[in-house]
Amino acid sequence: MLYTAYEWQRAWLAGMGSMAQTSSNWLLSPSNPASYVAGGPVMARALEVFAHATAPRGKPDFGLTTALVDGNLVAVTEEIVVRKPFGQLKHFKRNVVDRKDPRVLVVTPMSGHYATLLRGTVERLLPDHEVYVTDWRDAKMVPLSDGTFDLNDYIDYIIAFAETVGVGSHMLAVCQPAVPCYAALAYMSATKNPATPLTLTMMGGPVDTRKAPTSVDDLATERPYAWFEQNVIAKVPAMYPGSGRKVYPGFLQLAGFMSMNLANHMKSHWELFRHLVDGDDDSAAATKAFYEEYRSVCDMTAEFYLQTIDVVFQRQAIAKGEFVHRGQLVNPAAIDRTALLAIEGERDDISGLGQTKAALDLAISLPESKKAYYMAEGAGHYGIFNGRKWRESVAPVVEQFIRKHDPALLTPLPERVVLLEHVEPDVVPGVELA
Repeated sequence: MLYTAYEWQRAWLAGMGSMAQTSSNWLLSPSNPASYVAGGPVMARALEVFAHATAPRGKPDFGLTTALVDGNLVAVTEEIVVRKPFGQLKHFKRNVVDRKDPRVLVVTPMSGHYATLLRGTVERLLPDHEVYVTDWRDAKMVPLSDGTFDLNDYIDYIIAFAETVGVGSHMLAVCQPAVPCYAALAYMSATKNPATPLTLTMMGGPVDTRKAPTSVDDLATERPYAWFEQNVIAKVPAMYPGSGRKVYPGFLQLAGFMSMNLANHMKSHWELFRHLVDGDDDSAAATKAFYEEYRSVCDMTAEFYLQTIDVVFQRQAIAKGEFVHRGQLVNPAAIDRTALLAIEGERDDISGLGQTKAALDLAISLPESKKAYYMAEGAGHYGIFNGRKWRESVAPVVEQFIRKHDPALLTPLPERVVLLEHVEPDVVPGVELA
């Protein structure tokens, strides 16, 4: 009922938004006398902001068609390497020859947004890496006949994708997948899977939510499991292929995201209005582009969401070594070969400081030389994988770490990145070795 009511509201607002955009265009038309009156353009821009806020959005495109490799602009094509009911493995194939760059599996969050939220992450890695990305499917588009998808299935997908990328590859998990990737790594290590990655980089992930709990953690622990089951789970309406599937709807997730920083979002829209009125089209376009991505959300299966609430947030089962995957206890102590890098943002209000770093302490069988930690000063949650801080501060650390622990690489890094070998043995600028 809730989902159906939302769809009715969304359709109504989309129609109102279309009318608002038409009115805005008319008010700004040179043939309209009102466009020369001070109130006309101001009203037009207000209508434009409303139209943009209410426009329906689907799955965005990555739009990464070129990459700068060794100073040359090369073509990039997306190819689907593996296709599964609830997600696919996408490879960004660069038109290059005679290069042996590290193969990196970027595991994207299944937390409301599409994989394209990591467009900036992928774009920065493309020049010096063979990039593979998990592209999760919107649960409302998956028919009931395709079965269910929970946290254990998610881990199975990660393992299957890692096996496809191949032996000697690397894994990078951003936010939510840091936990299942960590569990997958422990499972692969225990079973001696030859495709166990050489490195795992975890960025802003809630590995152990007992450390510096945030408002997100508080929400997940203050209410019983049954509350989430009764209040945030809905059935997909008949208009979608996944009709009848129980999901945590994307629109509820977006409402939660927005409410966490409502004042900032209101300020951003006011500034968008000001930019439009002042004719600052570049700034307005940047704000619009951000919200077009931010508001593009998808549903996740109810079983995955509820199991994550239980295992990760309420029981911290993976951090405690109590999680069982396919009949085998997942113990972080099994990790003994894969190098670990934990990255956190100083101002992260979603995954608190120490939650990702905990993964290093839990891997008691891993030599200290294979553990590293980096805190991005001044960075919030999104800043560690997108934007200037990611490009200029965080990404070089990731690149250094990958190359340090991949002896098979033949292609050196460009001079813009300082290699680990060029600094003191136990000190990396900005990186604290655990």
